[in-house]
Amino acid sequence: MERKPGEEEPARVVKLRAVEATPESFAPFGQVIAASPDGEEFGPHDAQLDLSRGVPRFYIMRLQDRPLEFSNITHHAGVTQCLGAIGGQDWYLGVAKPSIVDGPSEQSGQEGRKPVRSRAGHYYLPPDPAEVCVFRVSGPKFLKLNKGTWHAGPLFKADAVDFYNLELSNTNVVDHTTHRFKKHDGITFVIED
Repeated sequence: MERKPGEEEPARVVKLRAVEATPESFAPFGQVIAASPDGEEFGPHDAQLDLSRGVPRFYIMRLQDRPLEFSNITHHAGVTQCLGAIGGQDWYLGVAKPSIVDGPSEQSGQEGRKPVRSRAGHYYLPPDPAEVCVFRVSGPKFLKLNKGTWHAGPLFKADAVDFYNLELSNTNVVDHTTHRFKKHDGITFVIED
């Protein structure tokens, strides 16, 4: 089939197998937080938050039609973020490790990936498609994402799911950096579960 002038080349589909999010498996990206007994003192099992750069925003986010595929991934450089499904439905999150760097000349060892300046002013290395993975979050727990963790989702099989979300009041306005795999890498990801 011939493409018309200006038409994009079709994206290559990369299938990713979902892994259950556990404190150990999710550690490079953040924390998995589960229920603890009332009265238990603060410790490493609690979300280690950084909300110091603004006014925290805790809200219920209704998402609809989020099938198990993605071609964009986002990070927030100035805040940790917490996400959890109300009611404990299963959901999925594509992730890649943080890749924020100090400046435009920092070398990374990632072939062909040079530092980019975000609209927010910080520098980052575009995420490597080979390092993207997907987690399934089952039951009554939530994820705390480390600052700079690339994430795609939440994604789910249901028609709609309500999520609680903890970030800053202006995170999505001043601290929202997106990498488009389809545009830059010719890839779209599909989650197998």
